[in-house]
Amino acid sequence: MPSEKPRSRKLPGGWLFLLGVVALYLALIPFHAEFIQNSFQRFLHMGRDLLPVLGLVFFFLWLFNLLGNLQEKAARLTDRDSGLRGWLLAMTMGVLSHGPIYPWYPLLRRLMHKGTRPALIATFLYARSIKLPWLPVMAHYFGLSYMMILTLLMLLFSPLHGWLVERICRVANQRY
Repeated sequence: MPSEKPRSRKLPGGWLFLLGVVALYLALIPFHAEFIQNSFQRFLHMGRDLLPVLGLVFFFLWLFNLLGNLQEKAARLTDRDSGLRGWLLAMTMGVLSHGPIYPWYPLLRRLMHKGTRPALIATFLYARSIKLPWLPVMAHYFGLSYMMILTLLMLLFSPLHGWLVERICRVANQRY
């Protein structure tokens, strides 16, 4: 029977932060009750607005678990013989991906070890610079034609960027 490690009683940093904020708000109630009430109302409205989005995220997580090992399928779709389909998939997924980039690095590394071309990974990373939620803001400040031309050029140059990165990596690996 394997020995069990004793459980640590230490709270993770996120919970400590939450408890600190709650304590701060409770301490401020006697001095700024209206401010605390308004903040709590905004929190509830934000939670209500985010609930459908979180539901959609959990739905997609459930769906991806049903589909099986997506990494294997993604590696097959983006291997050396993927052709145009691989380039289009890398660009599309790059544009559609959101959030911070650092969670993508381990997944991209695993895909690369399973056979995904470095060019397609570089194309994905380049295409991530197109942020769909920010396109209306860009159009508002810079104009619709500027936004469309810039987005189109970024999309068109993402495969070129990927191709160049793959060639440079190949030359660098031959030297060392």
